[in-house]
Amino acid sequence: MSTMSGDQATFLLGIFMGTIKQESVATKNVIAAIPADKGDYKPDDYSKTSLELARHIAAAEARLTSIPIEGKFDPSGPTPIPESVKTPAELAAWYEQSTADKLQKLKALTPEQLTKPVDFRGLFQLPAVMYLEFASNHSIHHRGQLSAYLRAMGGKVPAIYGESYDSAAAKKAAGG
Repeated sequence: MSTMSGDQATFLLGIFMGTIKQESVATKNVIAAIPADKGDYKPDDYSKTSLELARHIAAAEARLTSIPIEGKFDPSGPTPIPESVKTPAELAAWYEQSTADKLQKLKALTPEQLTKPVDFRGLFQLPAVMYLEFASNHSIHHRGQLSAYLRAMGGKVPAIYGESYDSAAAKKAAGG
């Protein structure tokens, strides 16, 4: 692993936080778009249900964005999502608050915390700040999976990068 300077890590923190902030809006909207009665939908026997996939997205992002804050990766810890969070709407609200909380904590990190090498399951080590990019890429990937579930389960696909067919149709129906 090459060495990263504190200035480089601080610069990357700003970039990655902006990406997480922007992408989290789309992720929250995709989670919230799961119809309340379709949390058990899955496209085949091998896939997660829509709610399991949404919980995976939210929990993994919470864990991965915690790495620079905690200075370690602990895959054995309890899921960060409370058991009381049961519906897509509750999960979307929890995810939005969790992301805001993490972004606040990330702002306060020192260059030393950001450059600390952190092991990921013995597979690789990265400077702590790089796990924010990993978190964002992971969420975007699984959000794409979840958005592909939506129309098949009778839901509406929200705008992600510009309008979707469903968001454009809703806008047109509202007179816009």
